[in-house]
Amino acid sequence: MKVRKKAIVVTVFTLKVLIMMSSSSNVSSAALYLLGDSSVDCGDNTLFYPIFHHNLSLHPCNGSDSSLLPHFLAEKMGFPYTPPFLTQNGTLQGLLNGLNFGSAQATIMNVPTGDHPLQSLNQQLRQVFETFQLLELQLSPENAHHFIKSSVFYLSFGKDDYTNLFLRNSSGIRFKYDGHAFAHVLVNEMVRVMRNLYAANVRKIVCMGILPLGCAPRILWERHNTTDIGVGDATRECVREVNLRVLEYNTMLEERVVELNSELSEAQIVFCDVYQGIMKIIENPTRYGFEEVKMACCGLGPYGGMAGCVDPGLACHDASTHVWWDLYNPTPAVNSLLADSAWFGQPMPNICRPVTVKELATAPILPRLV
Repeated sequence: MKVRKKAIVVTVFTLKVLIMMSSSSNVSSAALYLLGDSSVDCGDNTLFYPIFHHNLSLHPCNGSDSSLLPHFLAEKMGFPYTPPFLTQNGTLQGLLNGLNFGSAQATIMNVPTGDHPLQSLNQQLRQVFETFQLLELQLSPENAHHFIKSSVFYLSFGKDDYTNLFLRNSSGIRFKYDGHAFAHVLVNEMVRVMRNLYAANVRKIVCMGILPLGCAPRILWERHNTTDIGVGDATRECVREVNLRVLEYNTMLEERVVELNSELSEAQIVFCDVYQGIMKIIENPTRYGFEEVKMACCGLGPYGGMAGCVDPGLACHDASTHVWWDLYNPTPAVNSLLADSAWFGQPMPNICRPVTVKELATAPILPRLV
């Protein structure tokens, strides 16, 4: 009797999935799954985050994950809050709601950094595949594959590879790679992961570039400490050499995304250029409603970059006037503006290419080419 009851429950859920996927609503995507670093996770998905956070920025998201770019996009797709992977209990309903596999300070490279290594992209990928196995067991392989194909997978990595590994030469990375070689290794890993996801029936992917780290408060503070120029002088400009490293990675990644879309017949991969979006705000802040483009809203020292947001009480009075929340993370106001631009193509057009996230989310699954 218990077996029969369980079978009935699974059948009901299966019907719900099929109805959801055949719905005529504006958004045809079934769910949203997130992989990434602090751009998708505030620490809720990171074990012992308050203890082991290297940059002393214990409150990197102005309250909760809901202030981050992908969660603004989730709202536009009509999806509920995307819960952390560590909080799910394996129920079908929990899996169908989408999951956040991201972890603050996660890196593309799997490099040990002392006693408490950063979570890698590969670890998150393993969690994704575990989730796929659960879907196949609780639905059926055919229904699970269709659900996966109908879902959007959001990848946002690279920031911590540069801030924690390359720029700080952690684990001797710069003895092994110059800037071009480092970007090449990171992009190859991202491409490998997208291929692996495609092989597992993922078709819709949003691949995010890295934001302009050379303009972030932490980088400005570090440059301030190595020069005799005052905070109010020339160091208010972004650190060009750091931004050039980021641009090299972004350009290389977008080129490979174009290649993947051409090579993989059913792939629908969108590259989103957050670097371009944030630079537009920094170069013309009043146009977009901002006042402070260099100083972190919550932090200590010059630019608020010496230590991050160790206590929310340190935050500025009005975060909506600031571009940066803490050491490296934008404020919710910036994330909301980027989400609008990624979704609608306005007010900053063409930051997502070749189509907007809305066009990706509402697109039907491409037919297989024989």
